[in-house]
Amino acid sequence: MEETIEEHGRSLAAPIIFAIVVAFHFLSRFVEHKKKRGSKSGVEDQLRVEIKQLYKEASSFSQPSTFAQAAKLRRMAAAKEKDLAKLQELHSKDMKLSYDSYSKGLTILKVFTYFSMICWFWRVPVAAISKELVEPFGKMLSWRSGSPLNDNVMVGIIPWLILSTRVSKFICRKVFN
Repeated sequence: MEETIEEHGRSLAAPIIFAIVVAFHFLSRFVEHKKKRGSKSGVEDQLRVEIKQLYKEASSFSQPSTFAQAAKLRRMAAAKEKDLAKLQELHSKDMKLSYDSYSKGLTILKVFTYFSMICWFWRVPVAAISKELVEPFGKMLSWRSGSPLNDNVMVGIIPWLILSTRVSKFICRKVFN
């Protein structure tokens, strides 16, 4: 009975580890995506509308007698553009600092989780795969997990983490692009 419980736990270990690795990659890609995209504030949108309106009004003054009014509107629009640029710079710095702290926290959590999984499954097979499916790579996959059993290659935690990481990067690239 104890052998079947252990085998059952081993059979669930591989998909759970894979799901954890994929979740970490999705979270890190999500944070990167949000960091690049950023968010716009209402003040920035209002300034853009005002700038557009000022340029529209300035272009409507096309007579030589209204040149001074048009130049004044263009100067006002240029000043608002400078304010908008300063506001955007300040906002982007705040966003970068915020998302950098999220990225660092996620990296620390990922390292701690991977280290815990490596300690937990060290010299314990994570999964058993038929020898025929992994014919030339059987020795690499069974590194630190024991010898083959019943024509199955025992997959170790480190090769499984490497494989899961590669696959999850591929999946995340397809989803976020």
